[in-house]
Amino acid sequence: MRFVLFCLNNYAFAILNPIKEVLAERNHDFIWYVAPKITNSFPYHTDPNTSSIKAIKSFKSDVIFAPGNEVPYFLRGLKTQVFHGLAGEKKGHFRIREYFDLYLTQGPYFTNRFNELKKEHKDFDVIETGWPKLDVYYKNHNELNTEKQDLLAKYNAKKIILYAPTFSPKLTSAPHLLGEVNSLAYNKDYIILLKFHPLMAKEWVDKYKQLANDTDNIIYKNEKDITKFLIIADLLISDTSSVVYEFLLLDKPAITFNSISSNIVWKDLKLYKNLSKEVLDTLNNDSNAGLRKSIIKDYHPYNDGKSAQRMVEAVENYLITHQVPEKRKISTFRKLKTHYKLLNKKY
Repeated sequence: MRFVLFCLNNYAFAILNPIKEVLAERNHDFIWYVAPKITNSFPYHTDPNTSSIKAIKSFKSDVIFAPGNEVPYFLRGLKTQVFHGLAGEKKGHFRIREYFDLYLTQGPYFTNRFNELKKEHKDFDVIETGWPKLDVYYKNHNELNTEKQDLLAKYNAKKIILYAPTFSPKLTSAPHLLGEVNSLAYNKDYIILLKFHPLMAKEWVDKYKQLANDTDNIIYKNEKDITKFLIIADLLISDTSSVVYEFLLLDKPAITFNSISSNIVWKDLKLYKNLSKEVLDTLNNDSNAGLRKSIIKDYHPYNDGKSAQRMVEAVENYLITHQVPEKRKISTFRKLKTHYKLLNKKY
């Protein structure tokens, strides 16, 4: 079988690479599609890859795995949504945009919602598999644990705090927490890692980078993949970001500001103040530890590190009884939007 790993944003690399590894193990042909705007950050140059939609069309794939919201309708292949996060309360997470034949869901909460939408739209299927980006969370972390201890020893610190806000202008805490993060750094028991979304406004990226340059125990991280930092951090500070759920699945405490989640099982603060006190209180008294189990059960109950394998097996089995779509039937509006993006080199 022939597979396309379809990347419109660089967050897709860490999501799709576990699938790539399974495809390679099973001797499937695959190619990465890497949108021109993100080619400089593509990390797997020895893998087959292209930034040409024409090349992908000529590849004549059987399956297209996409963590983003769109795939050109005219490409051959089972257009498969694998998702780019776990924040189901975000605007658009359950929006059906017509591009996908199959949704591979992360856990029961998502599966149930998409099955309800399936009854309404009647033109896609839903299979629960778990989320491939999380596979690495459940594998051997000896190297990362060593790296964490070396980092703590270097700064003579005791805890690693990760600040990872969303980029959404309406939801991000970044404009409000610059001074609070600065005050938090007065406690030299902490190392504060800053990891921002690639789409964060440059104004705030620059200000936090300057803060890191001026403060010994604040470190701004430029790496595209946040996974390592979630694994080594002891506490997460965020807002309405899917990384909160990723962190909770590691069974560690989080603090958010004005989260719009409908199922908050962590400390959510409504005022942008007293961060130092709240961090200390949370580290000393993790009162939400029991509630996290409900999120794990509903959002991602798979801890075997085999979600990518389940995804590949799901589409292999699906295509035993379904034909490979030559193209996707979508509305005229969606077709025009696709061609507009092609003309303007958005793909």
